[in-house]
Amino acid sequence: MTPRWMKLLPDFKCTDPAGWERMVEINCKDPYSYECCRYAAAWAAMMEQEMASGAKLSQVADRCSHEADTDGITGCMYGAAVSILAHCWVHGEELRRWHNLQTQIGDEGEKANKSGGVLNPALLTVVR
Repeated sequence: MTPRWMKLLPDFKCTDPAGWERMVEINCKDPYSYECCRYAAAWAAMMEQEMASGAKLSQVADRCSHEADTDGITGCMYGAAVSILAHCWVHGEELRRWHNLQTQIGDEGEKANKSGGVLNPALLTVVR
């Protein structure tokens, strides 16, 4: 029997279907990586549905991120999903920029937006 993570089709406006397939093939060989991709696809599809009704990404991204999280993702998985969508979703660049500004503590989100990076939301600051 083929594991469920071996084939995951995007249900969103994918700008690079071949890149999506390659990313799934390379990264979805275990349940953790599969969930990053499944979550990214579900999140994008939910946002697209809301945006088709006239909503802006910034109005729906946070709520849809929680609705798409049906299996309890980690902060690292969330960041991976943003990165995945930034590369292959029609609204990925807008999502990346939104995410960076929502995640920043100082001005690092603005710097990441200039450089093309994605902030890691799974950071922890230890104060002694």
